[in-house]
Amino acid sequence: MGQQNLTVLPEFILIGVTRLPELQLPLFGIFLLIYMTTVMGNLGLIILTKVDSHLNTPMYFFIRHLAFIDLGNSTVICPKMLVNFIVDQNTISYYECATQLAFFLLFIISEFFILSAMAYDRCVAICNPLRYNVVISPKLCYVLVGISYLYSTFQSLLFTTKIFTLTFCGSNVISHFYCDDVPLIPMLCSNAQEIQLLIIMFSAFNLISTLLVVLVSYMLILVTIFRMKSAEGRRKAFSTCGSHLTVVVVFYGSLLFMYLQPKSAHSFETDKMASVFYTLVIPMLNPLIYSLRNKEVKNAFQRFIKNPCSLCT
Repeated sequence: MGQQNLTVLPEFILIGVTRLPELQLPLFGIFLLIYMTTVMGNLGLIILTKVDSHLNTPMYFFIRHLAFIDLGNSTVICPKMLVNFIVDQNTISYYECATQLAFFLLFIISEFFILSAMAYDRCVAICNPLRYNVVISPKLCYVLVGISYLYSTFQSLLFTTKIFTLTFCGSNVISHFYCDDVPLIPMLCSNAQEIQLLIIMFSAFNLISTLLVVLVSYMLILVTIFRMKSAEGRRKAFSTCGSHLTVVVVFYGSLLFMYLQPKSAHSFETDKMASVFYTLVIPMLNPLIYSLRNKEVKNAFQRFIKNPCSLCT
């Protein structure tokens, strides 16, 4: 019997967002709409910031990569989840699960560092505008984005290989709607303390280090704004970083809600709701925030509607 439990699992069963059959079809419609909006919004933002010469600045370079990350994060999770709403058994193969976990970690960790790079960019733009083009050079932009992707890839491969080179045993049911490290670890046969410690250490570093960069950047921005004598100057400064600040508050707010819950209130169900928000809802909201709150993006979109060929000139 013990030997049977140590058999390598060929597939996993995902519990999904809900077990209630009557909610499957309505939720399928809601998440399909969310995913379609996410794809159109982020893909549109990527294309617009790439082809419009007016948006050829460091800020829109980072926004383009944020849109790519949001599109990737949503695509890794949502299509499989939509399929599982309309099939009888929500199964995912062993290797598909490992691939989904690897790409999910890659995109979610990248988002931390892209958002902190964007905060630094806004800090230099407002606090030191005369040296902005010198400090935030194209080379620095590529370095910041490159480091974010390399570091995220390292962590993604580390966690995925650590988890999937160990043996799973017992139940093959994952209490989630996608393959995440948290519900997978209790399913391991061997002692998982090492991988748990690594995940806690890296997660704490990712969250705290990037949040510190964001907080320090916005503290410096606020000090600079309050020193401005012109009301018009203050208004322009606030509008410059308003979209990014909104995205940061929504993203970090949902993560802090999940991590700072008391143990008595903590459960896989609350984790699932928080996960729905930062893996599916936030990628949909980000392009809307940058489009609706940003005059330059709205102007670029209007130029594209009137004359698509004029964007590249």
